[in-house]
Amino acid sequence: MKILSRLILLMVMLQVLCSSCGKTAEAAKAAPVFKSSIPAHEATDVPASTAIEVVFDEVISLAINHGVTINDEPANVKASFTKLMFSDELQSNTNYTIIIPKGAVINSFDVPLEEAIEITFTTKEEYVPNTETMQFVAQMGVGWNLGNTLDTKDADETMWGNPLAQKELIDAIRAKGFKTLRVPVTWQYHMGDAPDYIIEESWLNRVKEVVNYGLDNDMYVIVNIHHDEEWVIPAYDHLDAAKEQLAKVWTQIANHLKAYDEHLVFETLNETRLKGSAEEWTGGTAEGRDCINQFHQVAVKAIRATGGNNSERYIMISPYAASSSEVALTGLVLPADKNLIVSVHNYFPYKFALAETDYVTSWGTDADKQALDAELDRLVSLFINKDIAVVMGEWGSLNHDNLTHRKVHAAYFAQGCLERGICPIWWDNGSSDYFGLIDRHTYQWVFPEIADAIINAQ
Repeated sequence: MKILSRLILLMVMLQVLCSSCGKTAEAAKAAPVFKSSIPAHEATDVPASTAIEVVFDEVISLAINHGVTINDEPANVKASFTKLMFSDELQSNTNYTIIIPKGAVINSFDVPLEEAIEITFTTKEEYVPNTETMQFVAQMGVGWNLGNTLDTKDADETMWGNPLAQKELIDAIRAKGFKTLRVPVTWQYHMGDAPDYIIEESWLNRVKEVVNYGLDNDMYVIVNIHHDEEWVIPAYDHLDAAKEQLAKVWTQIANHLKAYDEHLVFETLNETRLKGSAEEWTGGTAEGRDCINQFHQVAVKAIRATGGNNSERYIMISPYAASSSEVALTGLVLPADKNLIVSVHNYFPYKFALAETDYVTSWGTDADKQALDAELDRLVSLFINKDIAVVMGEWGSLNHDNLTHRKVHAAYFAQGCLERGICPIWWDNGSSDYFGLIDRHTYQWVFPEIADAIINAQ
């Protein structure tokens, strides 16, 4: 009886062992199983820098004639532990399909992949400059304005509360990562009367000194005629006098700075407009826009006539009031010349970015972003699609104790500009209560979060 019981027990144990062995053998023969991929299947807006990976549930290798393709071309792919790793370089704004055929992958038990795998995704649309001028603007990166300093409405550059601009300030701007320095300059308090309008040598040298602060930091530097509204008046009864003076002023500026290379950019005008008129900030009248166009022609001709590096220098041209309104943009007529860049200003949306009363403090909804995209896309349609480069000479947001929303806005605005090939230059007036990001006395960042948001968009 004991012998029989032992035999029965032994038979049961053998059945269990055999069953277990069968399961082990069955598991060993299971095919590799796809788990995930980077990018994920049907992903959109994939950065072109993305490295493609396909992950399986176990260690795998590639079959000799694996036939893995990317957009119907043989893929550059290798197996690494549980992954297939692709070294193919992606292009922006492209639809991709990866096919891993049945049998292309095998596991350590030589069991092949049982079903083909298809992975599709679309890369992000990225701006690719296609002219020398657009390539130049792309190299300008992001910029910062030395506002309310050399452009005060007075002979004293400290009149509006900012200290004399020092090299240490521009060193800090460059160290943060800004590549472009815009230097707004008011000239009318430093020049003589008609007919020669001689600019003081000391003022020309002061402007040159500040220009050197940027150029010595390997920055692009923009010099303009900024707050000279008292004589650059866009009206027919002032037109001839303004054109005569504009030609003589730009001739002096251009001659004084002629030796600098292409890192120095001239901007003929700023927000030139008919002050106090009903259309001052809405794009002006047909007369005003015509005067602005004639001013640009005179300024460009005067700059080019000085010769040397000014024969090829990049020159920024702005519409009436540098406005981004449709009437101002469509009314701009560029001079018949080369190396011209359109310069516009846009504090969008007004109630968040520029309003001092009846303002809003939040920004960042999907609707907010769509509206800003549409605003920037108008510049693409009107200029960039026609191979005309664009610089956003001024933009920013007022401080309403809403740092988080200003940071989100700055990041999206800067990135939106760069993606479209536009150089965005933040307007800093030196006051942290308004647009100031850095303390101009201590050279410490008051709002490093906003500055970083702009820099990180590059």
